[in-house]
Amino acid sequence: MPGAGAWTVPGRVGEPGTDGPKGQSPFVWSVIGAIAQACDLPIVTAVTCPTVRIHPAIIAQAAATSAVMTNGRFTLGVGTGENLNEHVLGDRWPHEGAHYEVDRARIYTLPDEPPPIFVSAFGPRALEVAARIGDGFITTTPDGGMLARFRELAGGNLPAKAGTKCCYAPTEQEAVEQAHRLWANGGIPDEIAQELPTPQHFEQASQLVTTESTARSVPCGPDPTVHVDNLPPFVEAGFDEVYVANMGPHYRDAIRLYAEQVLPELR
Repeated sequence: MPGAGAWTVPGRVGEPGTDGPKGQSPFVWSVIGAIAQACDLPIVTAVTCPTVRIHPAIIAQAAATSAVMTNGRFTLGVGTGENLNEHVLGDRWPHEGAHYEVDRARIYTLPDEPPPIFVSAFGPRALEVAARIGDGFITTTPDGGMLARFRELAGGNLPAKAGTKCCYAPTEQEAVEQAHRLWANGGIPDEIAQELPTPQHFEQASQLVTTESTARSVPCGPDPTVHVDNLPPFVEAGFDEVYVANMGPHYRDAIRLYAEQVLPELR
C-alpha cells in the first residue's frame, strides 16, 4: 500500500547538527512500477491527491498504466491531499472550482477493466462525496460509524480498506523512541496536519506530541500480543483489508513477526 508520493517528508527531517533526512520520499508511481516487477501482491495508493500538484488527467494515465502493469491488481486510492505536498508548485491550496479543463485528452494504454477507485474521507461532506463517486472507502482509523454511514449513503456493502502503523524493534523502549523520533507527526490532531506547508512546521508541531502519547497510539516492540491487539478494532468496524506499515529500519523483522505470530493468532 504505497503512500501518495509526498514531495516532502512529513516526519522529522534531520538530527540536530546533521543535514540528512531520516527517510526517503520517492515518487509513488515509480515505486509502483518496481513493486509490479518484484511481486504479485495487490497494490493500493493510500492515498494520492489528484488536484493541485498532479493534474487529475495525469493521475488517470498513471493509474491506467499501473493497472496494466499489475494485471489488474491495482486500486487507485484518492483523497483531498494536504498543503505540505500540494503547494510546492506555487499553486493555490486548496483547489477551488467545480471542474478541470482538458483538451482532447485520451488515454491509449488501458487495462481490460478500469481499476477500482477508493475514496478517503474524514468529515460528513467528504463522506457524502466518497459514497457518491467511490467504488470503496479507505481510511486510517477503525471508525465503524463512519464506515457504516458510507455504506448507507452508497446504498450497498461496498468494500473498505484501512491503513495503520506499527514499530518493531528488539525492545519496546527502542521501538517507542524510534516511532516518536520518526513519526511523532502522526499525533498532530485534527486538520492541522492538512494545513502545515513545510517539514519544518511539522517539526515544530510535533514538539507538542509526547513520547507517552506515541507509546499509547502505536503498537511498539517485539511482543506479538501488542500488534495483535491493534487489529481487531478494524475487523469489528467492518473493514475488509488492513494494511500495516512499519516505522523504522526493522521492516524485515516486522514482516516476519506478522507472518509467524500475528496473523496466525488473528486467524
